[in-house]
Amino acid sequence: MKPKFGVLLPMSYIKLKNKSNKKIALVDCNSFYVSCERLFNPKINFLPVVVLSNNDGCVISRSSEAKKIGIKMGEPYFKVKSLVKEYNVQVYSSNYALYGDISRRVMSVLKRFCPLIEIYSIDEAFLDLSLVKDDEVIDFISQLRKIILKWTGIPVSIGVAKTKTLAKVANHLAKKEKVGIKSFILENDDSIDIVLKQFPIEDIWGVGRKISKLYKNNNIHTAYDLKNASNSWIKKNTNVLGLKTVMELRDISCIELDSTGGAPRKNCCVSRSFGKKVTDFNTLKESIVSHCLNAAEKIRFDQQIVKSVTIFIRNSPFDQNEKFFSRSKKIDLPLATDDSILLTKVCVNALEEIFIQGPRYQKAGVIFSGLKSKLDREDNFFSYEQKEKSQNLMKAIDKTNYRFGRNMVTVADTGFSNNWRMRRGHSSKIDTSSYEFLPTVNVC
Repeated sequence: MKPKFGVLLPMSYIKLKNKSNKKIALVDCNSFYVSCERLFNPKINFLPVVVLSNNDGCVISRSSEAKKIGIKMGEPYFKVKSLVKEYNVQVYSSNYALYGDISRRVMSVLKRFCPLIEIYSIDEAFLDLSLVKDDEVIDFISQLRKIILKWTGIPVSIGVAKTKTLAKVANHLAKKEKVGIKSFILENDDSIDIVLKQFPIEDIWGVGRKISKLYKNNNIHTAYDLKNASNSWIKKNTNVLGLKTVMELRDISCIELDSTGGAPRKNCCVSRSFGKKVTDFNTLKESIVSHCLNAAEKIRFDQQIVKSVTIFIRNSPFDQNEKFFSRSKKIDLPLATDDSILLTKVCVNALEEIFIQGPRYQKAGVIFSGLKSKLDREDNFFSYEQKEKSQNLMKAIDKTNYRFGRNMVTVADTGFSNNWRMRRGHSSKIDTSSYEFLPTVNVC
């Protein structure tokens, strides 16, 4: 029996009528970091809210109320403090553990109803809706938005078009309040041209600040102008990606949706600027070990091992009262590994070699390079038994930390001082892996 569309169905149940009828949707979480904070604090739902970057530096997420009062994206926090005070803006430090967890929940919902998905960023994903009939697309994305909001609490906007670039344009329009809805579909050439004539060149996906200046200097000010630009001129003055963007604006798909998760990463870098300047070795060691453990956890999640490790330390390049100082050390491992304990020992030994007393260090980091699949691991006769013990230990640590929170099980060198950690003076301290943050209901 053929299922009805009255209830949103997984894409596997919907039969394809026309394979050439390509439709790409871009799902974008609205003010994602702000929405995550509002999930656990409904009192701020209709107040202006901003979320700050590392060390409470700049505004990286704004509610619509904050946008209306003139707070700009990327604005340094100290420049907007007067607006924050005047309009009672709610300010939060970034909480990436929370945002990552909520993102995984949103993406799992999308995967359930549309297996052909490319996760583009923490709050964006492209969906291939070619399996949905033309007259059912509006109902499909409308129901999808409702389900995401109901199951995760996160509001989303959805833009639909025949190419990824036009889907970005459609999503941009969906976010505008004057549209009046949170979904937008670019369906035919006439409607596309009307939109593109009003769409600024600098807002096009893949057009950065530098190349937008080039376009403007050559009288290309809108997406419509770029769509009708000469192919030979685009190829001569930009590159293949520039030409692909033009073709996508012409409704010709050139940037395919990658539902495989993309190519495996070749490098993994974990670094942080300190909340305050660091001068002693032990504090630097704590930060390096913490970054190493974080990087090792990431590559184990991707089923990878590392062959080369680089650590670096530096002071601030912007401090006019101190000469810039930076040192690094690269270590090539005899055998590629993902063992956190072994990797932290390597990093600590390297730090001992490059550390110099005197500079006030502002940043430290760890870079894993030469990453490859675990399946390509090279072993020798003596390493086999040690490898098995190491893998069992790493699995136990990862499972424990996943269940009870990061750093629940760690190595002693991470320390307890936390003097090096970034400033988070406005943190909500929400932890979705803690029972303390489960919502409670009082029954009278």
